[in-house]
Amino acid sequence: MNTAPRPPIDFYFDFSSPYAYIANEWIDALAARHGRVVRRQAILLGVTFQAAELKSPVSHPIKRDYALRDFARSARFEGVPYRQPSQFPIPTQNAARVFWWLHDTQGPEAAASWTRSAFRAYFTRDVVLNAPEALAALLAESGLDAAAAQAACNDPVWKDRLRQANEQAIAAGVFGAPFFVVDGEPFWGNDRKPQIERWLTLGRF
Repeated sequence: MNTAPRPPIDFYFDFSSPYAYIANEWIDALAARHGRVVRRQAILLGVTFQAAELKSPVSHPIKRDYALRDFARSARFEGVPYRQPSQFPIPTQNAARVFWWLHDTQGPEAAASWTRSAFRAYFTRDVVLNAPEALAALLAESGLDAAAAQAACNDPVWKDRLRQANEQAIAAGVFGAPFFVVDGEPFWGNDRKPQIERWLTLGRF
């Protein structure tokens, strides 16, 4: 009997992506139903957009109003709380560096917990993650050493760790968020949930 663990689901996200926030709320339950674990990858959308010669949908006037409406509608559809942040989008390199600092020093679960805290703070309470004071308060609220985490944000080690994550994501073909890779098969977007579910059930379709 083959009892080897099944490959993880790679989940690429940016802390400023509403769709990635929504996806983060269901990806663990989805993975658990299929005997998988989630391998989170914090990246910067701006870097992948540049590599793919793309722009955020809210940077196009003709798309912005629709996108803002769809963010809230998609959250309601999934039963996920949502409040459009007053500052959007925002730079998220410090939140991402905290993620990788936790991931590599305390483990993936600590990084996953921070991911949930940061996403929910930004998209339900309008906590501006790129504001140093707001970030420090959220870190302390999340039970983390705020001073150590903020030091990590300025440490070349964790700056380089995020740079490597961005480069690896681009090499893997990632051009947006949320982006998933299941058994080598790429899926882009929160709306690919049914396809991911079927893939995990059938192995292919």
